[in-house]
Amino acid sequence: MKFDLHTHHFRCGHADGNIRDYIEAGISAGLQVIGISDHTPYFGNPEEHPFPYISMAKAEIANYVNEVLELKKEYDGIIDVLLGIESDFFPEHAKTYHEALSRYPFDYIIGSVHQVSGVSIFNKNRWKNLSPKQKIAEKEEYFSLIRQSAKSGMFQILGHIDAMKGNYPSFTDILTEDALEETLQVIAECGVAIEINTSGKTKLSGGWYPSHEILERAHFHGVEVTFGSDAHKPSRVGDEFEEVAAVLKDIGYTEWVYYKQKQKVTVPLS
Repeated sequence: MKFDLHTHHFRCGHADGNIRDYIEAGISAGLQVIGISDHTPYFGNPEEHPFPYISMAKAEIANYVNEVLELKKEYDGIIDVLLGIESDFFPEHAKTYHEALSRYPFDYIIGSVHQVSGVSIFNKNRWKNLSPKQKIAEKEEYFSLIRQSAKSGMFQILGHIDAMKGNYPSFTDILTEDALEETLQVIAECGVAIEINTSGKTKLSGGWYPSHEILERAHFHGVEVTFGSDAHKPSRVGDEFEEVAAVLKDIGYTEWVYYKQKQKVTVPLS
């Protein structure tokens, strides 16, 4: 059984195509389940649409939800269309996000840390002129935010948990082993799944989020996994699904999961 829970579309301002394009791409890729999961608005910002090239406007979320639900009906019996969303995690705004998202019937919510210390994790310049000690502190803060997101109870899935390496491959070499182990333990204890996100190939780091090494540690700690291409163009829907499944089996996983009506669905690794 093939599924992809992480897709975007034009509303976020940095993806191509509409929702129907991604559903059709999923059908072409042989998916039985496709999750639509565009970026949440910036609910913690007083402006209606403060970052038009990063996320949708606040007024658009209702249109987004209604469109997905209509397409779900239209494609019933052809492909299972799930209503998801990718939410930023800002501890200071967690309550605001929770209240805003609880108004809609999401099948699942992906919690992703995209900013640390107020700067995008993908900003190459954030690492300039930092001492080794400061780099460690930034990486530890990143994992701290991921742990907090796992404990928040807001999410079924955590997105791309080592994506800070995306435009700074040396991130992987910053030594914070204790922070990673603690993070994986917390994720397992909270019963939240992590995605294997194949969009790292679009960044300087290449590869997947998380790395094979982290996936091995995740398996050791009993962390459940799911799949998301993080497609920002329809042609990437389901990208490398079979390759991910093969690696997970080699690591020792026998199943992975997706969520429908916020209930876990377990799928054997074929």
